[in-house]
Amino acid sequence: MSAATETPSRTPRRAVRRTGTVLVLLVAAFLLFDAVLHLAAPAVVQESFADLGYPAWVARFSGAVELAFVALLLLPRTALLGALFLTAYLGGVFATQVRVEAPLVSTMLFSVYVAVALWVGLLLRDPRLRPLLGLTREA
Repeated sequence: MSAATETPSRTPRRAVRRTGTVLVLLVAAFLLFDAVLHLAAPAVVQESFADLGYPAWVARFSGAVELAFVALLLLPRTALLGALFLTAYLGGVFATQVRVEAPLVSTMLFSVYVAVALWVGLLLRDPRLRPLLGLTREA
């Protein structure tokens, strides 16, 4: 087989993997920014946590937890574990938004959007994960 015949079949796979990698990195960058903001805990973050019914120390604690989970996500060997932990973390964010009756689309569902983007990125990046979720075609 020549390089010319391999290119058409390999190019879409490479593009799909790159798209997945970019999506995961965008989610990770957003979550990293969020974690650092929680760790710094400026007044606006402390006020936001108070409005949600949490004491001020929870901001820093949640930032540290989020930072650890993002680190797991960014390491190839632990990316799946990081994604699982981040999904749980984002589920807690969703539950908190439900509890305070936040606006549905703009605030309440935002953590769901982030989690979906994360998993779509992982599934595009690593085709080995697709059978775990039953996303393969049967021949």
